[in-house]
Amino acid sequence: MNDDVRNIALGVIAAGISAALGWLARTYLWRRKLRRKQEFFGLPENSESLLVVNRDPATAEPAVHRFDVFALLELSGLIKDCGANVEVATQDTVRQGFGERTEFCVGGPASNRRMLAHMTAMLPGIRVNADPEPGPDRSAFHIGADRYRMEPGVCEYVLLVRLAKSRQARPVFLFCGQRAITNQAAARYLARHHERLHRKYGAGPFVLLLKVLNSQAYGPDVVELVADVTRTALRPLPETDSAEAVAQ
Repeated sequence: MNDDVRNIALGVIAAGISAALGWLARTYLWRRKLRRKQEFFGLPENSESLLVVNRDPATAEPAVHRFDVFALLELSGLIKDCGANVEVATQDTVRQGFGERTEFCVGGPASNRRMLAHMTAMLPGIRVNADPEPGPDRSAFHIGADRYRMEPGVCEYVLLVRLAKSRQARPVFLFCGQRAITNQAAARYLARHHERLHRKYGAGPFVLLLKVLNSQAYGPDVVELVADVTRTALRPLPETDSAEAVAQ
């Protein structure tokens, strides 16, 4: 073997080693990213999850609003990326607690009784005006001492929530919006920012108030984080505030 052949052989071997090391590094980073995603969503490989859908209050027949369907599609993609399985159930057919499998619950308490149960049990510091009659406070959020009213199509709010009984239990994610399009906006926000949320909160709870701007022009894409209201949401309202919220 002359020097030229030897150099070519060494170059091929070096290239092969570099390619193998690069592949191993990419695989390691991909697996680490996947593990972090699975940890955040509580969705290990082949685990079970539950998507709870609401009904469209604008229709007489049981139906799901098209924007809520889009939200379910966003969430289904996240679940499949984790290698988990999903069951879809309507809000009036679920008869179980939470913690055994990850749950994604979509819709406000007026159209989703499962959402109402979760908020009553776990978010005592929040009230949602579920009065069907038109008015400035319709669907308004009452969080602590603050009230957030919606301007349909211009400025609307949605709560993005992650809660768990313990660090070992599977979490429940809530997407509680003032309109169906805000539920999709929250699902999309979670899909885009779950890595940052995981870095900040780990496996702990959070309650984020998001604002959807000009949905009549931009759909669910323009979303601002208004505040982290976790502490307020998990603490019961003062008796006077609670009575006022119920009266409204």
